[in-house]
Amino acid sequence: MEKKGLNLGTHITLIFASIISVFPILWILSTSFKFKEDVLKPGIHLIPTNFTLSNYQHVLSMDNYIFWKWLGNSIMIAVITTIIGLCLASTTAYAFSRFEFKGKKTLLFSFLLTQMFPGAILIVPLYNIIKNFGLLNSYTGLLIAYSTISLPFCVWMLKSFFDTIPRSLEEAAMIDGLTSFGTFWKIILPLSLPGLSVTAFFSFITAWNEFMFALTFMSTSEHYTLPVGLRTFVFEFNTDWNYMAAGAIIVSLPVLIFFFIAQKFLISGLTAGGVKG
Repeated sequence: MEKKGLNLGTHITLIFASIISVFPILWILSTSFKFKEDVLKPGIHLIPTNFTLSNYQHVLSMDNYIFWKWLGNSIMIAVITTIIGLCLASTTAYAFSRFEFKGKKTLLFSFLLTQMFPGAILIVPLYNIIKNFGLLNSYTGLLIAYSTISLPFCVWMLKSFFDTIPRSLEEAAMIDGLTSFGTFWKIILPLSLPGLSVTAFFSFITAWNEFMFALTFMSTSEHYTLPVGLRTFVFEFNTDWNYMAAGAIIVSLPVLIFFFIAQKFLISGLTAGGVKG
């Protein structure tokens, strides 16, 4: 009886926590189908009284179709950041996992140390570096910033995953004539697809959702990413919540599609990467 009461309490707590977590998403989804005057009505109305698609139409057909430009910028930056993250993190993590060299522990700790500070602290030094190289208001400068903040976690994630792969597989491959790079390319990477999926997903999310760096480094609307572009719906004395909600739903779609496609690898990658650190 006591165990059943404990289980019931646990389930009630989890249901309550799930409702709290899902409610903001439902509210945004509902708001995206409302007229502005309906959004400002007092009370909580998750089901729109006057259903409309005009908010999505307005967002997608803004002046000079600027929303599509922001979408293109976000996709380009997120994809390139993901590719950079995979290339640099996989080779670096493999070196940390398989080779012994002077300063290895210090370097690993330095990667971990960067994750202990909030991203806002990095804005000023990165801004000065990018400004000195003349990369402000450029996609290259933003890519450097995003790669900087995502790489340490990616390295640690992949190192933990590479540690779970038996060294005997590499030794057997080298006996068959493969070089060190050939072993890494043909043996290690194919076996590491779940870990690589987690790394790719994290890099993509980092670049897709990031706001502060894009707002600081980009000065013209044509170079905005989607999170910064949505800020244009916020005015000094007024906010177009209906347009912002529609834009937010559109922004979330690529991430949801990415997650559903790769969820099998993501789940196995997260569990396998936590076996050995």
